[in-house]
Amino acid sequence: MQTSDVLKKINIPRHKLYYLEQKGYINPKKITRGDLEMREYTEEDFRKIQIIWKFLKQGFKHKIAYQKAMESLNNS
Repeated sequence: MQTSDVLKKINIPRHKLYYLEQKGYINPKKITRGDLEMREYTEEDFRKIQIIWKFLKQGFKHKIAYQKAMESLNNS
């Protein structure tokens, strides 16, 4: 799944998605095509982003949203 797919399906702003990557909460595979570098997200990445975004929209800070998402994923 590429960045545009994630943005459409979750409706998360691009800068928020990239911030999650910058903080190390997600690690998409980087694929180079010519001069472009694209990100490829796994289903696990997608689910993690989805849950983190849910908690961020509820007003949690990034670190807490990530921790809650990981708890949620580990309990499912």
